[in-house]
Amino acid sequence: MISFSPVWVKLVNVSPTTSGFYRVFFGGVALALFLLVTRQRLQLSKRIWVILVFSCIFFALDLWFWHRSINYIGPGLSTLLANFQVFFMMLAGVVLLRQRPRPVQLVAVPLALFGLGMIVGFDWRSLPADYRLGVIFGLLTAVAYASYMLTMRAARTGSAHPLPTREVAIVSIGSAAILGLSAMAEGVSLTIPTFADASFLLAYGLVSHCAGLLFIASSLPKVTTTEAGLALLLQPTLSFVWDVLFFARPMSAAELAGAAIALFAIYLGSRQASKQV
Repeated sequence: MISFSPVWVKLVNVSPTTSGFYRVFFGGVALALFLLVTRQRLQLSKRIWVILVFSCIFFALDLWFWHRSINYIGPGLSTLLANFQVFFMMLAGVVLLRQRPRPVQLVAVPLALFGLGMIVGFDWRSLPADYRLGVIFGLLTAVAYASYMLTMRAARTGSAHPLPTREVAIVSIGSAAILGLSAMAEGVSLTIPTFADASFLLAYGLVSHCAGLLFIASSLPKVTTTEAGLALLLQPTLSFVWDVLFFARPMSAAELAGAAIALFAIYLGSRQASKQV
């Protein structure tokens, strides 16, 4: 479900900010209706509300950067870069929680960068300006998403609810408001031009955002760290597959090897990050 997220963004004929707005707007409305039906109340402390405000900002930034990265470098590579968030989570563990890096962490980071170099090429200056910007936006996506994960973790600490439905609903609606304001500032329209675009955006919000995130949240407590890390690697892997199948992305042997190396490094990093942070 979540591997199709960049596909919807690539297919719709709207601005990156507009597609981000409708992802969290449609998803947030669906989650709010779920809360009403299940009669869950938003009884959260002032501290949790403050943390969730930061979560909204970080998630809105995540979508703002990622959707532009998708347009510049495609669904596959942009999603791979977004999953570099595990390394920024590791960095947060070292800096904020005073955790000592483990040997596997020290190996994973340069391994991921080497894999990335095999995909994009090691001569940075020879790349087109838009492509370089897409890579930068992809890495900024990883920073924003790691920040969102850290704030969401803080908001969930001590919660009696097994699923973060309330928190995700609040972040979705809050992020929609931020992206709506961003669209106004950018001078872009929130109008959906065609029925096909509306269908893609509904699928994005309901299937990839709402259902996908809830399935992940409900399953993580029931599986091992290794199983979770392997399962979540399906997102960037399948996003690469969809990029090749749907958008005819050319992939050389070196690029395929680089993607495999980067995915393996992300797996190593995700195991340690999920244990420590």
